[in-house]
Amino acid sequence: MKPFAFARPGSVAEAVREVSAEPNAVFLGGGTNLVDHLKLGVARPDLVVDVRTLTSRETTDTADGGLLVGAAVSNSELAADRRVREHYPVLAQALLAGANGQLRNLATVGGNPLQRTRCVYFQDVTTACNKREPGSGCAAVGGYTRYHAVLGVPAALPDATAADTCIATHPSDMAVALAALDAVVHVLGPQGARTLPFRELHRLPGDDPSRDTVLGHGDLVTAIELPPLPMAARSTYRKVRDRASYAFALVSVAAALDVDGDTVRDVRLALGGVAHVPWRATRAEEVLRGGPATEHAFRAAAEAELAAAQPQPGVDGGNGFKIPLLTRTITATLRDLTEGATS
Repeated sequence: MKPFAFARPGSVAEAVREVSAEPNAVFLGGGTNLVDHLKLGVARPDLVVDVRTLTSRETTDTADGGLLVGAAVSNSELAADRRVREHYPVLAQALLAGANGQLRNLATVGGNPLQRTRCVYFQDVTTACNKREPGSGCAAVGGYTRYHAVLGVPAALPDATAADTCIATHPSDMAVALAALDAVVHVLGPQGARTLPFRELHRLPGDDPSRDTVLGHGDLVTAIELPPLPMAARSTYRKVRDRASYAFALVSVAAALDVDGDTVRDVRLALGGVAHVPWRATRAEEVLRGGPATEHAFRAAAEAELAAAQPQPGVDGGNGFKIPLLTRTITATLRDLTEGATS
């Protein structure tokens, strides 16, 4: 591990100033992702600034009936909150699907959505990785691709030597639920406070895979706002993985469904384990709204969303299995929500 300076400032504003002033500085929240990367040599900061005790650890009701969740609230605390369990079950279930109890006790609301990919090549400093070392290439292409992206990747097979290639997936379960809930991110940065839709927080690799989000250097997430969701009683999170616990998603689905009789009045879908970002399934939503709430319609919507999917070949047989797996998972998740609404 590279030696680094450590700071524990007295306020959020001071923390932002300290990180902004040092080009190679990072914030430390729960540390469940950063500490791993420090040990592996993936992260090599000159300064680590502790913010865990600076941001809020409170979850408060908002005037419109939603919730404002402080960035220092732990994943365990948020999952156990009665308001979250009752009104946002999709979020509570997503939180409990992540990692294990010990890690959830440390992981924070502000840090969890910002965790970096768990791609094995990103975490191995002996391999080429454009995300870790821009311009070095992508060892994942043609390699072990079981956990890699099928959505948001180029139509043609990415060039493993190209400086802009990255087929890694975003690892957070919580982020998939927040994308489906149309959450809002509160940020304090060098230019002051601002908010942005959660769906705009993460970015596809584009011409710079090393950037996971649209946040600038020194930007600190201070809270996550959950808007009211009238159909929350019919929301759920389903995660398909290799082990029953402590495993990242092969595919996952965060869904909220509002059914009026036999018609889909509204629906929200977000997908995990299949893209560089928490993937909002807008095409599937468009197909479903105003249509019949049937298993056939759910499957057709899933197939419409996945029509542009690009499976990646690999030494392990590739990840083409994700397309039928995700089709079935979306269909089953929506079917179960419909049955719950009419039972």
